[in-house]
Amino acid sequence: MKKVIRCGWVMLDEPLYVEYHDQEWGVPVHDDRTLFEFLTLEGAQAGLSWLTVLKKRENYRKAFAHFDVKKVAKFDEAKIEELLQNEGIIRNRLKVISTVNNAKLFMDIQKEFGSFDKYVWGFVGGKPKKSHFKTLRDIPSSSDEAKALSKDLLKRGFKFVGPTIMYAFMQAVGMVDDHLCDCFKHDKVLKK
Repeated sequence: MKKVIRCGWVMLDEPLYVEYHDQEWGVPVHDDRTLFEFLTLEGAQAGLSWLTVLKKRENYRKAFAHFDVKKVAKFDEAKIEELLQNEGIIRNRLKVISTVNNAKLFMDIQKEFGSFDKYVWGFVGGKPKKSHFKTLRDIPSSSDEAKALSKDLLKRGFKFVGPTIMYAFMQAVGMVDDHLCDCFKHDKVLKK
Protein backbone atom coordinates (compact mmCIF):
# COMPACT_ATOMS: atom_id res chain seq x y z
CA MET A 1 0.00 0.00 0.00
CA LYS A 2 1.36 3.40 -1.00
CA LYS A 3 2.07 5.82 1.85
CA VAL A 4 0.06 9.06 1.80
CA ILE A 5 2.36 12.08 1.86
CA ARG A 6 1.05 15.24 3.51
CA CYS A 7 2.47 18.71 4.10
CA GLY A 8 5.20 18.61 6.75
CA TRP A 9 3.31 20.76 9.27
CA VAL A 10 0.65 18.08 9.79
CA MET A 11 0.96 16.26 13.11
CA LEU A 12 0.11 12.75 11.98
CA ASP A 13 -0.69 11.62 15.53
CA GLU A 14 -3.40 14.32 15.80
CA PRO A 15 -6.55 13.24 13.92
CA LEU A 16 -7.94 16.80 14.02
CA TYR A 17 -4.86 18.10 12.21
CA VAL A 18 -4.94 15.33 9.61
CA GLU A 19 -8.65 15.85 8.95
CA TYR A 20 -8.23 19.64 8.74
CA HIS A 21 -5.35 19.29 6.27
CA ASP A 22 -7.07 16.64 4.17
CA GLN A 23 -10.57 18.15 4.08
CA GLU A 24 -10.32 21.92 4.52
CA TRP A 25 -6.93 23.60 4.28
CA GLY A 26 -6.51 25.21 0.89
CA VAL A 27 -10.04 24.39 -0.31
CA PRO A 28 -11.76 27.53 -1.66
CA VAL A 29 -14.45 28.89 0.68
CA HIS A 30 -17.13 31.28 -0.58
CA ASP A 31 -19.64 31.09 2.28
CA ASP A 32 -19.66 34.26 4.40
CA ARG A 33 -20.41 32.39 7.63
CA THR A 34 -17.39 30.11 7.12
CA LEU A 35 -15.23 33.08 6.15
CA PHE A 36 -16.24 34.81 9.40
CA GLU A 37 -15.44 31.61 11.30
CA PHE A 38 -11.93 31.46 9.87
CA LEU A 39 -11.37 35.19 10.36
CA THR A 40 -12.28 34.69 14.03
CA LEU A 41 -10.28 31.49 14.52
CA GLU A 42 -7.15 32.83 12.81
CA GLY A 43 -7.30 35.92 15.04
CA ALA A 44 -7.79 33.71 18.10
CA GLN A 45 -4.71 31.74 17.13
CA ALA A 46 -2.37 34.75 17.41
CA GLY A 47 0.48 33.65 19.65
CA LEU A 48 -0.85 30.09 19.96
CA SER A 49 -0.73 26.87 17.97
CA TRP A 50 -3.35 26.04 15.36
CA LEU A 51 -3.93 22.73 17.12
CA THR A 52 -5.04 24.64 20.23
CA VAL A 53 -7.64 26.42 18.13
CA LEU A 54 -8.77 23.27 16.32
CA LYS A 55 -9.37 21.55 19.65
CA LYS A 56 -11.59 24.47 20.73
CA ARG A 57 -13.34 24.93 17.39
CA GLU A 58 -16.62 23.25 18.33
CA ASN A 59 -16.73 25.29 21.54
CA TYR A 60 -16.18 28.44 19.47
CA ARG A 61 -19.08 27.50 17.23
CA LYS A 62 -21.38 27.14 20.24
CA ALA A 63 -20.07 30.23 22.04
CA PHE A 64 -20.26 32.47 18.97
CA ALA A 65 -23.73 31.50 17.69
CA HIS A 66 -22.28 29.19 15.02
CA PHE A 67 -20.60 32.28 13.58
CA ASP A 68 -23.86 33.98 12.69
CA VAL A 69 -22.36 37.41 12.17
CA LYS A 70 -25.63 39.25 12.89
CA LYS A 71 -25.98 37.54 16.27
CA VAL A 72 -22.31 38.03 17.22
CA ALA A 73 -22.50 41.72 16.31
CA LYS A 74 -25.23 42.11 18.95
CA PHE A 75 -23.20 40.58 21.80
CA ASP A 76 -23.18 43.06 24.68
CA GLU A 77 -20.83 43.56 27.63
CA ALA A 78 -22.67 40.93 29.68
CA LYS A 79 -22.27 38.37 26.89
CA ILE A 80 -18.56 39.24 26.55
CA GLU A 81 -18.11 38.70 30.30
CA GLU A 82 -19.91 35.35 29.99
CA LEU A 83 -17.59 34.35 27.14
CA LEU A 84 -14.55 35.25 29.22
CA GLN A 85 -15.65 32.60 31.74
CA ASN A 86 -16.01 29.94 29.02
CA GLU A 87 -13.10 27.52 29.36
CA GLY A 88 -13.92 26.05 25.97
CA ILE A 89 -12.56 29.07 24.11
CA ILE A 90 -9.42 31.19 24.32
CA ARG A 91 -10.33 33.60 27.10
CA ASN A 92 -8.38 36.61 25.93
CA ARG A 93 -10.44 39.77 26.47
CA LEU A 94 -8.98 41.60 23.46
CA LYS A 95 -9.63 38.63 21.16
CA VAL A 96 -13.22 38.19 22.35
CA ILE A 97 -13.98 41.91 22.04
CA SER A 98 -12.35 41.98 18.61
CA THR A 99 -14.64 39.17 17.43
CA VAL A 100 -17.73 41.22 18.31
CA ASN A 101 -16.21 44.37 16.79
CA ASN A 102 -15.12 42.49 13.67
CA ALA A 103 -18.64 41.08 13.25
CA LYS A 104 -20.07 44.60 13.02
CA LEU A 105 -17.43 45.65 10.53
CA PHE A 106 -17.88 42.39 8.58
CA MET A 107 -21.54 43.34 8.07
CA ASP A 108 -20.46 46.80 6.84
CA ILE A 109 -18.35 45.08 4.18
CA GLN A 110 -21.28 42.82 3.25
CA LYS A 111 -23.43 45.92 2.70
CA GLU A 112 -20.72 47.66 0.66
CA PHE A 113 -19.73 44.72 -1.55
CA GLY A 114 -22.81 42.48 -1.46
CA SER A 115 -20.87 39.81 0.45
CA PHE A 116 -17.66 39.43 2.39
CA ASP A 117 -16.77 36.71 -0.12
CA LYS A 118 -16.79 39.17 -3.02
CA TYR A 119 -14.68 41.63 -1.03
CA VAL A 120 -12.04 39.23 0.25
CA TRP A 121 -11.59 37.21 -2.95
CA GLY A 122 -10.99 40.47 -4.81
CA PHE A 123 -7.54 40.56 -3.22
CA VAL A 124 -6.52 37.51 -5.28
CA GLY A 125 -8.39 38.42 -8.45
CA GLY A 126 -11.28 36.09 -7.65
CA LYS A 127 -9.36 32.83 -7.98
CA PRO A 128 -6.93 30.85 -5.82
CA LYS A 129 -3.23 31.52 -6.11
CA LYS A 130 -1.48 28.19 -6.60
CA SER A 131 2.02 27.78 -5.23
CA HIS A 132 4.63 25.18 -6.01
CA PHE A 133 6.67 25.07 -2.81
CA LYS A 134 8.89 22.06 -2.18
CA THR A 135 9.65 22.56 1.53
CA LEU A 136 8.01 24.23 4.52
CA ARG A 137 10.86 26.75 4.57
CA ASP A 138 9.75 27.94 1.12
CA ILE A 139 6.29 28.96 2.33
CA PRO A 140 6.23 32.66 3.25
CA SER A 141 4.60 34.01 6.38
CA SER A 142 2.84 36.69 4.34
CA SER A 143 2.39 37.98 0.79
CA ASP A 144 1.66 41.24 -0.99
CA GLU A 145 -2.02 40.25 -1.16
CA ALA A 146 -2.14 39.42 2.55
CA LYS A 147 -0.46 42.74 3.37
CA ALA A 148 -2.99 44.62 1.20
CA LEU A 149 -5.91 42.77 2.82
CA SER A 150 -4.52 43.39 6.30
CA LYS A 151 -3.99 47.08 5.59
CA ASP A 152 -7.52 47.52 4.29
CA LEU A 153 -9.12 45.61 7.18
CA LEU A 154 -7.09 47.57 9.73
CA LYS A 155 -8.14 50.82 8.05
CA ARG A 156 -11.77 49.69 8.44
CA GLY A 157 -11.19 49.08 12.18
CA PHE A 158 -10.74 45.29 12.30
CA LYS A 159 -8.45 43.82 14.98
CA PHE A 160 -6.19 40.73 14.93
CA VAL A 161 -5.84 40.95 11.16
CA GLY A 162 -2.11 41.53 10.70
CA PRO A 163 -0.38 40.34 7.49
CA THR A 164 0.72 37.00 8.96
CA ILE A 165 -2.75 36.26 10.31
CA MET A 166 -4.28 37.26 6.98
CA TYR A 167 -1.91 34.99 5.08
CA ALA A 168 -2.91 32.08 7.33
CA PHE A 169 -6.56 33.03 6.72
CA MET A 170 -5.96 33.05 2.96
CA GLN A 171 -4.37 29.60 3.17
CA ALA A 172 -7.23 28.28 5.32
CA VAL A 173 -9.98 29.47 2.96
CA GLY A 174 -8.21 28.45 -0.22
CA MET A 175 -7.38 31.92 -1.53
CA VAL A 176 -3.83 30.58 -1.50
CA ASP A 177 -3.10 26.90 -2.06
CA ASP A 178 0.21 26.20 -0.35
CA HIS A 179 0.08 22.40 -0.33
CA LEU A 180 3.67 21.27 -0.90
CA CYS A 181 4.53 19.70 -4.24
CA ASP A 182 4.91 16.20 -2.77
CA CYS A 183 1.65 16.42 -0.77
CA PHE A 184 -1.17 14.26 -2.05
CA LYS A 185 -3.44 17.37 -2.04
CA HIS A 186 -1.17 19.33 -4.39
CA ASP A 187 -3.04 19.93 -7.68
CA LYS A 188 -6.20 18.30 -6.29
CA VAL A 189 -7.81 21.11 -4.30
CA LEU A 190 -8.63 23.39 -7.21
CA LYS A 191 -10.28 20.58 -9.13
CA LYS A 192 -13.16 20.39 -6.62
